[in-house]
Amino acid sequence: MHHAPNQPAISPPPGASAAGIWPPLRPFIAGEYRLGRFMARRRSTSALYEFLRFGVKQAWACLFGGIAVFLMIATWWFYPASAWLPRYDFLFLCMIAVQVVLLAGRLETPDEAKVILIYHFVGTVMEIFKTQVGSWIYPEPNFFRIGGVPLFSGFMYACIGSYLCRAWRLFDLKFSDHPRRLGLAALSVAIYVNFFSHHFMPDLRWLLFALAGWLFFRTRVYFRVWHISRSMPLLLGLALVSLFIWLSENIGTFTKIWLYPSQQHGWSMVSFGKFGSWFLLLIISYTLVSLVNAPREKRGDERAAGVRKRFNYMPDFLHPRR
Repeated sequence: MHHAPNQPAISPPPGASAAGIWPPLRPFIAGEYRLGRFMARRRSTSALYEFLRFGVKQAWACLFGGIAVFLMIATWWFYPASAWLPRYDFLFLCMIAVQVVLLAGRLETPDEAKVILIYHFVGTVMEIFKTQVGSWIYPEPNFFRIGGVPLFSGFMYACIGSYLCRAWRLFDLKFSDHPRRLGLAALSVAIYVNFFSHHFMPDLRWLLFALAGWLFFRTRVYFRVWHISRSMPLLLGLALVSLFIWLSENIGTFTKIWLYPSQQHGWSMVSFGKFGSWFLLLIISYTLVSLVNAPREKRGDERAAGVRKRFNYMPDFLHPRR
């Protein structure tokens, strides 16, 4: 390909791609940049490319969770019931192997691994208590377990932390009117305690919902899929993620990874009331990730520039009048 004499060779601007965080993706950055320049020549193809880019980024953010869901479905279909290694133990060893491969292949950063480890511990402790009080059961026998809880179950919570940590960087998240992390930490502790205490005391989840709404009511999250910084209320973003977690939970119970009491005699959809539980748990995960990745404030001049750029969708280097 020949370039015009006054046009510089195409190369991605330094630090422009979040994919550079993961070394195996760096060789593809220049090619993606050239493809982006080609797709940006027309408004229709530019919008389509941004939509596809959003999907690819989401898929990459869901890498750890997607592998976990794939393994749940695959073992439900194909894993032999007569195997000497119980299915739950096979899943546990698979998730450890996945964690090792992702770290060794530098497809996961040390910060992501920290969040996964912390949330694995937090989730396992709650699982031990919840199974003891009969909130749900793990119907299959296995060896790697604590108090009736298979150790692989903690990885299901870790998937949430992994997704948030990766999406935070992939979409270059910035915020306006973000609550102080001390307040988030206090709310998260209260949420975690309530998951235990509501079995013996009044359930305070409605108060916790109100506190979450009060903390996040004015907060907007700014995310960049491609060139334009877009935004939405952070509460809406958390609700959408919670909805997808609830849908994944239905996959987990359908494949008999765990069962609620109402599902022991035949599968049925998980009560939509669990959506609220996942929303509260997501706040705990969000707080943990925010302690690793300090929220960056979106400055007023950057917000104004983003609004102006919506009316000039084509990147500056492709504008016909420049």
